[in-house]
Amino acid sequence: MRRADLFKAPGSDTRFAVPATAGEWTLLIDFVDSQRTTLRLKCAGLDATALARRSAEPSTLSLLGLVRHLADVERRWFRQVLAGNQDAKPRFTSPANPDGDFDDATPDPTLLAEAWAAWREEVDFAEEFVSRAPTLDITGFDTWRGEVSLRWVLIHMVEEYARHNGHADLLRERIDGAIGL
Repeated sequence: MRRADLFKAPGSDTRFAVPATAGEWTLLIDFVDSQRTTLRLKCAGLDATALARRSAEPSTLSLLGLVRHLADVERRWFRQVLAGNQDAKPRFTSPANPDGDFDDATPDPTLLAEAWAAWREEVDFAEEFVSRAPTLDITGFDTWRGEVSLRWVLIHMVEEYARHNGHADLLRERIDGAIGL
C-alpha cells in the first residue's frame, strides 16, 4: 500500500466527526477524543508480545509503554492537577522507577489487561470531569507549570497524544507493516 492510498474519502473517518466550525469546547473535546481513538486503532488486533515490542535498541519505547504512559498522563492532569487529588500517584512510574511506564512494559497478557484497564479508567475520569466542568477557565495547580486551566490541559492532551501517536505509527509499521489509521 502506498501512503497516498491511506487518505479516506471525506467524511468516512469518524474520528473527526465534529464540524470544523464548532465552538471551542466542542472542538477541544473532539480533538482529544480523536487522538485517544487513534491510539486504540494503532494498538488494535495486537497481542501482548506485539504491543510490548521495543522500537530499537537502546530505546524501551513500545505501544504497551505508550498506553501505560498515557494512562499516567491522563491521571496526572485530570485527577491530580485539575481535580486536586494529590493522593493520585502515577500507576506505572515512581521516583525510584521514573521510566517504569516503558521499562516495565513486558509481553505479559496480565500487564496488558491492567494497562488498558488503567487507561480506560483514567480516560473515563477525564471525560466525566470535563463534562461536569462549568467552564474551560477552571484551574488547578501543577508543580511544573504552576496554575493551569482546563483549556490548557485539553490543548496539552492533544499535543501529548499527537506526539505519541506519531511514535505509534512507526511502532505499528515495524510490528506488522500496518500503516495508516
